[in-house]
Amino acid sequence: PMAVLSCMKYLMFVFTLLVFAGGICLAGVGVWVAVDPAGFQDIVAAKAVLSAGAYLLLAVGIALSLLGFLGCCGALRRSRPLLLL
Repeated sequence: PMAVLSCMKYLMFVFTLLVFAGGICLAGVGVWVAVDPAGFQDIVAAKAVLSAGAYLLLAVGIALSLLGFLGCCGALRRSRPLLLL
């Protein structure tokens, strides 16, 4: 029984670490698009959509990275409130 709980603890840590890494990547792409929109203007015709999309990517990336970080802390400490957050 303890081995199963330990395995679940580390599986939850790995999963939340992947969520954290994905959030960091999304935030990085959001910053990249906000700082240098010239490379993305071929894909998106309207500049307003590009600007809004960049800030949306940034906000979602920051939210995911925060939730992933709290999930990693919750998995390592076996804290149910942090995992439920």
